[in-house]
Amino acid sequence: MQDVNDTADVGLRGETRLAVLGRGAHEPGQPLNVPIVPASNFRAASDGTAGREYSRADDGTPGWDALEELIGDLEGGPAVCFSSGMAAIASVLELLPVGARVVAPRGSYTGLRALLEDGAAAGGRWRLRTVDMTDADELAAAVAEADLVWLETPSNPLLEAVDIAGVTAAADAAGALVAVDNTFATPLLQAPLQLGADFVVHSATKFIGGHSDLLLGAVVSRRADHRARLVRAGRSPAPPPAHSRPSWRCVAHGPSPCDSVKPRSQPASSPAGWRCTPRWPGVRYPGLPDDPHHAGAARQMRGFGAVLSFEVGNAGTADAICAHVRVITHATSLGGVESTIERRAKLPGQDHVPAGLLRISVGWEHVEDLWTDLSAALGATAQPTARQEANAGSHP
Repeated sequence: MQDVNDTADVGLRGETRLAVLGRGAHEPGQPLNVPIVPASNFRAASDGTAGREYSRADDGTPGWDALEELIGDLEGGPAVCFSSGMAAIASVLELLPVGARVVAPRGSYTGLRALLEDGAAAGGRWRLRTVDMTDADELAAAVAEADLVWLETPSNPLLEAVDIAGVTAAADAAGALVAVDNTFATPLLQAPLQLGADFVVHSATKFIGGHSDLLLGAVVSRRADHRARLVRAGRSPAPPPAHSRPSWRCVAHGPSPCDSVKPRSQPASSPAGWRCTPRWPGVRYPGLPDDPHHAGAARQMRGFGAVLSFEVGNAGTADAICAHVRVITHATSLGGVESTIERRAKLPGQDHVPAGLLRISVGWEHVEDLWTDLSAALGATAQPTARQEANAGSHP
């Protein structure tokens, strides 16, 4: 548990660092944003001195460097960027020896779960054990025998919180590594490395990119030697397109979407909004005081994020709501300036998700417009939920 980056200016708050880092040289005449550098190779020094020569591996490009400086500083460790969140996930798994024991959430991100299952089936690249992360006894037993523990907190789309510090302490005692997917929380709301994690993984496509117009991933490691191995194992064979527009857009436009995850938590957690209609009995959001994961999330988060989910009666009602919204966009993914809604159970590998559960990513729209839009969609598709039907049957 050493080597966490201590070069970050702890005198500046995260929002300020988000705005000032990754901006290149602070010299007169230099641009405020690192420019796009569409180059694969660079001129070598005539005296044989090592320098930036080839962009595929650790040399990178100026835009690449800027993005890694920004994300690494916010998370508190050395960062490596990749072509997507899945590429970032795969790079962490590639650090494991053959036959390593991996513990992952039973309801983990489908891309991760498919990768783990394929590796386990293909000659035992690793041994997979999936657990219910909310079952403390099951989780503790699995961590005690693990080489890598993968956490997603808050989880997608059930918004369950896992005690990062508790898991990392148990994993450290067992000699296991811990990776935390911090996509939903962002570095502004949750700091897994400070809680003992070894890796933080991001789909930068989401809140860090923030405009639904790029694909990028990132891994921030606790140890510098892990970063070097991530470059060798993951980025050299499959480098990101970070030498051109995606990395530039992420740095130049990243501060506003990522920083806005805090104010976007306000409409997401509005109890008045969620309590205004009894047709939304199954709201899942750790920012609500009566949510079963509120206390756990509050211990490790500085805010509760801009993603929530709620249940309606059945899949047909949920699909109809998605078809009726006009302000909220019916689309997959999350973290953009536009609010999105999706019925997650329609996707493969989502058997653990209730059929009528809808996930919403709150964007930049005015909260009253969002409530009006949702209320209108619910009114147009009104059907009694299972809970209402049960209540109706118990009263004259």
